[in-house]
Amino acid sequence: MITTLAVENYRSLRDLCIPVGPLTVVTGANGSGKSSLYRAVRLLADVSRNGAVAALAREGGLRSTLWAGPERGTKPGQRTQGTVRSVPIGLRLGFGGDEFGYAIDLGLPVPSGEPEAAKFNLDPAIKTEAVWSGPVLRPATSLIERHNDVVKIRGANGKWAPKPYPIQQFDSMLSEFADPEAAPELFRVRDRIRSWRFYDHFRTDTDAPARAPQIGTRTPVLSHNGADLPAALQTIIATGRRPQLDAAIDDAFPGSRLEVQVETDGRFSLHLRQPGLLRPLGAPELSDGTLRYLLLAAALLSPRPADLLVFNEPETSLHPDLLAPLGALIAAVSERSQIIVVSHADALIRAIARAAAELRRDVGMVELEKVNGETVLPGQGLLDSPLWFWPKR
Repeated sequence: MITTLAVENYRSLRDLCIPVGPLTVVTGANGSGKSSLYRAVRLLADVSRNGAVAALAREGGLRSTLWAGPERGTKPGQRTQGTVRSVPIGLRLGFGGDEFGYAIDLGLPVPSGEPEAAKFNLDPAIKTEAVWSGPVLRPATSLIERHNDVVKIRGANGKWAPKPYPIQQFDSMLSEFADPEAAPELFRVRDRIRSWRFYDHFRTDTDAPARAPQIGTRTPVLSHNGADLPAALQTIIATGRRPQLDAAIDDAFPGSRLEVQVETDGRFSLHLRQPGLLRPLGAPELSDGTLRYLLLAAALLSPRPADLLVFNEPETSLHPDLLAPLGALIAAVSERSQIIVVSHADALIRAIARAAAELRRDVGMVELEKVNGETVLPGQGLLDSPLWFWPKR
């Protein structure tokens, strides 16, 4: 389980280190940095698939995502000397956990003098990466380290391998060196990160993929856009989790029952039978809120539990009456998957806390605030912040 998330120099997150538990709710006013934290965690997950450079490019490049305010130690309103910074430019992302921790430092590349290669001079370069045992990076806990274009691995005898491995500056060691024999810890960290799932603003408009019949196959994990919703729900039913699904549906829509129909051509379609109606309603007839709740239920009740589930504003388009059932479902599923919920809906936050208390589970509340353009945790001093060390360049 992840116990700490750390971000440095990403948008308004100049230097943020937060504790996370089995169930964590991140809240705060609009513009406080909640979405930036969500995107930072997604970017961290992209690293495991060697997609960090492309993800940053979609956001406008490294320079446009970096913290734009003064350097650490500069007083509010004090200007730095021109546009030159006294410390190296870098975007840092990392997490610590019960078993392993990982961190990455992305910076600007050394400019190439070769004309064709110089066209990529704005692409970020990976300066350092590290994998360590336990929640905190220390010299004694470090297992794999990467500095610029070389990776070194600590052997079973506790000593560093005499010969480092070469690596391209734009490749992550998570994708290039995740060898179960040479670096089993790196392999396990990569697979853990790749199991993380992110759900952010499902489409529920009239042309949403979830409303149309789709060719169905066994779908233990709902796709990020929800296009395979009928197949995902049928997989939940087929794997013996029908009682949990029925309970989630009845809690939100009393007396209703879900049906998945399969046509002769293999297309799956979704239907909701509600009391008082002579026929079930098809997916095109469902309200936006009803469809969104079904999408969230399919994501949460997956028969293949994720190491980490992250939801960004799941309350969007939901009727207030659905927030309590959603909060109860989130609290229940946190027993088998670590969950982070980013939300500013007080009703949902209270529902999660109430349901967790009934189940005797703790909820970590992280309330973000923006001060002088920087996202902070109010009242978090040096002694309150989780212990954290970045790998050195």
